[in-house]
Amino acid sequence: MSTLKDEAPKRTPRLRTLKRVIYGTALLGATYTGWSMYRNRNPAEQKAFDPSKKTLVLLGTGWGSTTMLKNLDTDHYNVVVVSPRNYFLFTPLLPSCTVGTIENRSIMEPVRLLMRHKSREVKFYEAECTDIDAERKELTLVRRVDSEDSKGDRDPVKINYDYLVVGVGGTVNTFGTPGVEENACFLKEMGDARKIRRRLMDSIESAAFGDVSEAERDRLLHMVVVGGGPTGIEYAGELHDFLQDDLSQWYPELAKKIQITLIEALPNVLPAFDKKLIDYTQSTFKENQITILTRTMVKEVKEKSFIVQNPDGTRSDIPYGLLVWATGIKAQPVVDRIRAQFAQVQTNGRGLLVDEYLRVKGARDIWAVGDCALSGYAPLAQVASQQGKWLARRLNSLATQAARENKTDVDVFNLIEEKSRPFKYSSQGSLAYIGSEKAIADLPFFNRNITAGGLATFWFWKSAYVNELFSLRNSTLVVSDWVKRFFFGRDISRE
Repeated sequence: MSTLKDEAPKRTPRLRTLKRVIYGTALLGATYTGWSMYRNRNPAEQKAFDPSKKTLVLLGTGWGSTTMLKNLDTDHYNVVVVSPRNYFLFTPLLPSCTVGTIENRSIMEPVRLLMRHKSREVKFYEAECTDIDAERKELTLVRRVDSEDSKGDRDPVKINYDYLVVGVGGTVNTFGTPGVEENACFLKEMGDARKIRRRLMDSIESAAFGDVSEAERDRLLHMVVVGGGPTGIEYAGELHDFLQDDLSQWYPELAKKIQITLIEALPNVLPAFDKKLIDYTQSTFKENQITILTRTMVKEVKEKSFIVQNPDGTRSDIPYGLLVWATGIKAQPVVDRIRAQFAQVQTNGRGLLVDEYLRVKGARDIWAVGDCALSGYAPLAQVASQQGKWLARRLNSLATQAARENKTDVDVFNLIEEKSRPFKYSSQGSLAYIGSEKAIADLPFFNRNITAGGLATFWFWKSAYVNELFSLRNSTLVVSDWVKRFFFGRDISRE
């Protein structure tokens, strides 16, 4: 009688190789993550300020200034950062903070964390630059104090610079519309997101009272977004998701009565996107019962209603509970003061005219980056980021070359034109979230653009923004917020 012995299947060399690659990749990833965390918590010792080096002052902690700080070699310059906020804000995800999809601090990168990892000490002043004397190269700073209990000195402080980079961005443009400043919410800073979240929950909780009339309840539950650009579209999408995923569970009697209206003065929303993506967004909003009013201009915002001019020229008075103004930017006051010193050259009131090397026209030793710089490109985060990186690399290169040639007093402001190619923006495409786990993408591909929309684009949108975040810390926090929202929903508590 013979017996058969079961033999275990042999693993092929390919499977063994694949298994080793997976294990090796996982080990390398864990090692790199651990090393990054250790390096983040234990920065190296920094060199002190060097009196023989030129002082370079960065105004602002937005996209342009922060990207420049990140790429600037502080071995060659004494760097000073001046900003009324001590963090960098990842603005593309700001609409997500208004409804609790992402927690506020997850997209805030402390600027001192970036400064502490530079080779040379970087000084930071949490202050607002209120005036610039370009002839004397002197800045006037007023310390920012949020706490009423603070006893700090608020008298103006003056500092000097050798080189100045203005990256203060812009402020909200109301286009002179009456009542906007007093009654609308903006969506540009983290404080704006907090205000929107509070006012949104105020309206919903007020509408939940039993003695509220139907007309008043309808007013309170009418949410209005003014502006059909990416910011307005993304906020409307986030608000719809909040309504469908969370408010429908906690306020079932109110959720069906909430109305979302988006108002745009132009013929179409998202004018910078491909026509197919515009149509896709509008059809998605229609499915989500978000009303879009195009060719409609807001003429006045009152406490409980706003007046619009309709496409036919008539005017309507529309009640609202929350109105978010997400359209247009204008120059900061300090930019206007710089312009006034070079009035013959600085003739555009929207910002600082710069040449192809980002030098402020008419000025000496002053550059401008980001939304405050009129360089011929749209005021986009990726434009500002590329400008900051380009300028940092040019200054690094010129300083390194001067050190190699033992030159101590080099005029980099003029030399940058001789030794560098002009700045040229390279579009990386446009992304926007439109709600219901759908996103749109308009991406360059050689000499043409690729357009896409839907669920797969939504995941691409997520991965792209996680990759763009400034640190592993921010990426980890944002991903964990998405996971928390998936399992536990959004936090509807009010601060």
